[in-house]
Amino acid sequence: MRVLISGGAGFIGSHIVAQAVAAGFEVAVLDNLSTGKRENVPAGVKLFTVDLRDRDATLAALRDFDPELVSHQAAQASVPISMRDPRLDAEVNVIGGINLLDACTAPKSRVQKCVFASTGGAIYGEVPDGQSASESFALEPKSPYGIHKLTFEKLLAVYGQSRGLSHTVLRYANVYGPRQDPHGEAGVVAIFFDAALAAKKLTVFAKKSEGDGGCIRDYVYVGDAARANLLAMQGKLPHAVMNVGSGQATTTLELARQIVSLTGSSSSIEQGGVRAGDIERSLLDVSRFEQTLGPVTPLAVGLAETARWYRERA
Repeated sequence: MRVLISGGAGFIGSHIVAQAVAAGFEVAVLDNLSTGKRENVPAGVKLFTVDLRDRDATLAALRDFDPELVSHQAAQASVPISMRDPRLDAEVNVIGGINLLDACTAPKSRVQKCVFASTGGAIYGEVPDGQSASESFALEPKSPYGIHKLTFEKLLAVYGQSRGLSHTVLRYANVYGPRQDPHGEAGVVAIFFDAALAAKKLTVFAKKSEGDGGCIRDYVYVGDAARANLLAMQGKLPHAVMNVGSGQATTTLELARQIVSLTGSSSSIEQGGVRAGDIERSLLDVSRFEQTLGPVTPLAVGLAETARWYRERA
């Protein structure tokens, strides 16, 4: 079966590409290489260097490869950037997404299903102490990024009803792991590893006030995110919407300390102020994930594997 993976030269997308190839899929990648890297695309996998905002080029790429499945990973993935430039976020995450959906449902298209990389970290908004957000939790995004991801989820439902396109929505927590670029893609884990290995300071942005240990997040290993995508592409996921997280709450300060310890770094950890758009507490209920895919990768294990990759890269 043929699958086209948008954003397949990027961090998460390239891991999905690798698992899809290993599972026997015929794979092509659509990526504008703004944050993705050509070297992340395996030999034998066709690469369309296309920006989803280019409607004609997107349509042409899907006509050329003629996939039966699409995995939509391409995105503007930074909450701070979305706060600074909400128009850019909408152009990529909404208009670019519409171009892809129109290509999927164009005359003679064989695309049956779209698997979408949504956000669990931003779409639910604040998760109160003592709670975790299940897939039925109230959707109250606090940033343009979260709003636009929710918008695309609703567009998928409309295209399903009006044009017959099936879909699966995967709501990611904070994904981390090998290949994450601290300079081109969102992700505090990558930023902290980069700083620690260079003996530079790690800044913990505050939850409510400077020095409070920082925001609380759910960190999920990239291999788990790729496994969920593969199962969705294989038609083995029994849920139309599923959280992809660890269900483990970690403060930014705890994360920084673990990374400094793993790298043996002399870096200092400094406290910063509150950032606009940051959610104070985000934690996912991963019951559906664990029932379907089994246990998630513990943070200590995933960070150790990530540390090994960064050391080899350095």
